[in-house]
Amino acid sequence: MRGEKLSKIIVHDHNNDGIDRRGFLQCMAWAGTGVVWSVSAGMLTSRAFGQKMASGKGDLHFVQISDSHMGFNKPANPDVTGTLRATIDKINGLPQQPDFIIHTGDLSHTSKAAEFDTLDQVLKDAKPKQVFFVPGEHDTSIDDGKMYLERYGKNAKGRGWYSFNHKDVHFVGLSNVAALEGLGKLGPEQLQWLEADLKGQPASRPVVVFAHIPLWSVYPEWGWGTEDSEQALGYLKHFGSVTVLNGHIHQVMQKMEGKVTFHTAMSTAFPQPAPGMAKGPGPMKVDDDKLRGVLGITDVKSVMNQHSLAVVDSTLAGA
Repeated sequence: MRGEKLSKIIVHDHNNDGIDRRGFLQCMAWAGTGVVWSVSAGMLTSRAFGQKMASGKGDLHFVQISDSHMGFNKPANPDVTGTLRATIDKINGLPQQPDFIIHTGDLSHTSKAAEFDTLDQVLKDAKPKQVFFVPGEHDTSIDDGKMYLERYGKNAKGRGWYSFNHKDVHFVGLSNVAALEGLGKLGPEQLQWLEADLKGQPASRPVVVFAHIPLWSVYPEWGWGTEDSEQALGYLKHFGSVTVLNGHIHQVMQKMEGKVTFHTAMSTAFPQPAPGMAKGPGPMKVDDDKLRGVLGITDVKSVMNQHSLAVVDSTLAGA
């Protein structure tokens, strides 16, 4: 690993469950270790994927998928449709069905109608029928996002941002790929809307923010960050629980800052190298029998009697 920027990534296991507690609270990165985690009043608890977690009627439960890249056909994964179907099978097999699915961008690889058609066809087989989208740069780079907005952003504002409430949780979908010049960017119009939108929410209400490019500086040298995210996060400081979900980097990485938990998801298409571990970002070829071990989903549930969320990252290779 290069320099000090990655020095807080977990490398030790002191509890036989893959987690260094001190390192976890600073930053963590892995692909598909399958850990459920929750935070309340600064206390961290964890459990392996597959262990039962108490849940009650009315609890929040949703799934995040990301970076499907329909249309991609290179050695890193010549069958992205197949792995997306496996993703849907994984979701349909969950013991508790999610309320909905969130897709954090790069639905397509080149913004073609046929690619979006394929995505829609696969998603029809998902038991959760409601899917919320935000655009990735691959969805907007060819036609400035026109087709994406026509198909998935009809009720969105501007270049694809919107919000909604569900089970007393406020969800905010952001677009940080429209002005992509190195780092992601939200822009003044969206930031003004975000400030006004959040002012209407009580501080006690949990907030989930989702966008394609990470809203924290994962690795700016590769464009893995959003240049004006600090202003956006400033509007969230008074909330008691904030969860930020992103994609783009095709690997699980998490960080906590105060009451804000950041989480990036695996891709359903192909992995990318860890920050600084290659000449640059891009599709990474792994052995065929290991591919499904670095692709997967993020399963999010509320924690009983708390304002925190529990998150499980699960690979396509199994539970």
